Amino acid sequence: MRDFVSKKAKSIKPSGIRRFFDIVSERKDVISLGVGEPDFITPWEIRDAGISSIKKGYTQYTSNSGLLSLRTEITKYLKDRFSVSYDESDVVITVGASEGIDIALRAVVDEGDEVLIPDPSYVSYKPCVELLGGVPVSIPCSDKNGFKLTPENLESVITEKTKVLIFPYPNNPTGGVMEKEYIEKIIPVILKHDLLVVSDEIYAELSYGKPHVSIASFPELCDRVVLISGFSKAFAMTGWRVGYVCAPKPIKDALLKIHQYATICAPIFSQYAALSALTSGKADGYAVVGEMREEYDKRRKFMYKTFIEMGLECFEPKGAFYIFPSVESLNMTGEEFATALLESKKVAVVPGDAFGDFGKYHVRVSYAYSMKNLIRAMDEIREFVMELKSKK
Repeated sequence: MRDFVSKKAKSIKPSGIRRFFDIVSERKDVISLGVGEPDFITPWEIRDAGISSIKKGYTQYTSNSGLLSLRTEITKYLKDRFSVSYDESDVVITVGASEGIDIALRAVVDEGDEVLIPDPSYVSYKPCVELLGGVPVSIPCSDKNGFKLTPENLESVITEKTKVLIFPYPNNPTGGVMEKEYIEKIIPVILKHDLLVVSDEIYAELSYGKPHVSIASFPELCDRVVLISGFSKAFAMTGWRVGYVCAPKPIKDALLKIHQYATICAPIFSQYAALSALTSGKADGYAVVGEMREEYDKRRKFMYKTFIEMGLECFEPKGAFYIFPSVESLNMTGEEFATALLESKKVAVVPGDAFGDFGKYHVRVSYAYSMKNLIRAMDEIREFVMELKSKK
């Protein structure tokens, strides 16, 4: 029988996140800190809007771009929260931010184009580029400077084939952010080399301390930024699968064509739920988002303090809901640590190299879980680390 699987599909590695998730799903005794999914239930007003839309018989396709009312509210939300200006015609509603990443890259990447990806970063960027025949190029980022992208490390990897910079801040898995003054430093490099920026801002609402600054808010970049976001993280709507892409017209038109053929449109009831998330929360300044962020902040501080007390080198995350401690001092890779921890203490974390080669000696730990579970898990991790140190 002929081997019908494509060479590109064969070459793609399975997701390191899903591999550990699958292991955990088969073992009921495991405490998982591996998945980036809020432990909060979608707020009732949002759920009710989705239910009501079904009761009213809204079960058809929407336009390919999505509900006009939702696209309009997204532009108002982005303007109010992040000083980002788009017209509703610049917005396409997608099946989660993940589809947004895929179709944005498909719209702009040709065979052989180089796409720059800060490393460590979300697992989907590299395979999406490879499936297009593009060339993913890692930009090494270090915990020594908070995993920030600097002009020097950006400039060092640019060639005549470089076309796109993926800008994933707040960052998964590191919790790193790029404040305004750091974005300003890389803008001259972006302009000098005529780069397109694909900015994944799914964690924009989950910034601790300083508010998130969008790279799309800088006027000099307005015609070269594709902004991707969604409702999964901030509004606890992971299963609703609704996100959005905002882009300059030529790029928007191109990715909309791909979206038309790939998925047609996002589910209509999810779009009505997302519309409620924006409209019902506007009057109180999205208080429900703020309440969840405050809870994540408490967990963040607890996790950071606990890892430091264990003696593990650990960057204090400033965004998202992950922490990325180094286990190099234990003479282990992240893969070795995560595997041994799972077997010994039945606690699941994700090896850092799932997010790029520069995460090799780290593990990603999600704090999108209840404090009760976090305390239990961290007690087990502390015991595990102490046992390892006692053997040295």
